[in-house]
Amino acid sequence: MGRRRHSIRFRTSFSNTIYDVMSGRGWKETDSETDWDLHWAEREWVYEVFDTMHLEPHQRLNHFRNGRELCRKDLLVKNLKRMKRGLQRDGQVDQARAYDFMPLSFVLPREYAMFVEEFKRSGGVWIMKPIGSAQGRGIFLFSRLSEISEWRTDPYRHLRDQNDKDAAPRAEPEAYIVQRYIENPYLIGGKKFDMRLYVLVTSFSPLVAYMYRGGFARFSHTRYSSDPADIANNFVHLTNVAIQKTAENYDARSGGKKDLRSLKLLLATRHGMAAVDRVFLAIERVIVRSLIAVQHVMIADKHCFELYGYDVLIDDQLKPWLIEVNASPSLSANTKEDYQLKCDMLNDTLDIVDVESKLRGDERSVGGFDLVYDGGVVEPDPQDCPWSTRLGTAVERRKDAEPPAEGAAA
Repeated sequence: MGRRRHSIRFRTSFSNTIYDVMSGRGWKETDSETDWDLHWAEREWVYEVFDTMHLEPHQRLNHFRNGRELCRKDLLVKNLKRMKRGLQRDGQVDQARAYDFMPLSFVLPREYAMFVEEFKRSGGVWIMKPIGSAQGRGIFLFSRLSEISEWRTDPYRHLRDQNDKDAAPRAEPEAYIVQRYIENPYLIGGKKFDMRLYVLVTSFSPLVAYMYRGGFARFSHTRYSSDPADIANNFVHLTNVAIQKTAENYDARSGGKKDLRSLKLLLATRHGMAAVDRVFLAIERVIVRSLIAVQHVMIADKHCFELYGYDVLIDDQLKPWLIEVNASPSLSANTKEDYQLKCDMLNDTLDIVDVESKLRGDERSVGGFDLVYDGGVVEPDPQDCPWSTRLGTAVERRKDAEPPAEGAAA
């Protein structure tokens, strides 16, 4: 088993774009638990099984062992706060200030008293998020402490099926993150949006990270409103596709998305390309700093790589805010353009992981991915790129991916 075969064998439980891409490369699927070259696994499999296995040198796995340190909301907040405190303690005031890219956050119920003190001091609108949920599930906004009192009594009120009226309250609250809500989001057409960006980390020791040039903006389908009467309207405040696709005015043709390059060009018509370049560089720096903050707590394993989905929002002052990091960004596609984006991105990911041993090892760009950190910040070659970052720029492609036939995996 120690020698690599000519034909790559892959294992996965997914039936969406990643399956199509690996099959399209001529790789062979296997259901063997150990006899594979690359396993695109569920996060839970890694947490439950990985420590019991011995991997051969050539085998690759798509998650790091303790990826929760970056992707679970409470642990991300903990690591960012620790990084900022360390910089302040060392007198690096400007560096510490650069970590002010996540809204003020508290972990409940552990930091409830600290949160109440801050709330009574500053008030405003806050947002509650369960630490382990995805797709907008369980998220709600509030502006009165009485709403939190209800949550403390029945913490599953916002997670429970609303049709299940007989479900009993729970005595112990589920852990939540509570964050100051960004009430001044940048709007396009009067609607709120955030950006889904892709980052590939091939090593945490040393830290090696690639930024994908493409991505997309996810829009709400209801015009933004700061009216207190609209505080419970998730179609106004949350951009998650799983929520927005249930709206009456959902646009199935666009999927509620705009590709990142189109968004960048639109912003440039409003603010000029130089200003937009600064914004996109600031977004890239936010992502790099978040990775640096967890670098030394991540378990380094040469078998592992990880494709992260970053959610970033910009406010009306063009300041980027990190919303969350996803260890398993959705690889399903709801439009032809979405399918194309994800197939291209996944093919480039597998090119960098390089189980086929085709790379030289000194590449600064592979497909749509650009090396942004390799033991230190990597900047674009000014002879090839006139801007500070390639994020949001075009990628030349030789051939488009074809969506699967109806009934096939998508």
